[in-house]
Amino acid sequence: MPSLFRLLMVVGMLGGLGYGAMFALANFVQPKQREMSITIPQQRLSKPN
Repeated sequence: MPSLFRLLMVVGMLGGLGYGAMFALANFVQPKQREMSITIPQQRLSKPN
């Protein structure tokens, strides 16, 4: 039983660290906005007959 408890504690700690890292990234990292332009080939714009 103590080894099962130790395993659950380690899994819980790793899960908590992962959740904390995701929370920090979601709240403290701001994405940079920039303009985007994509060139579309002429063949894709014309309708097939």
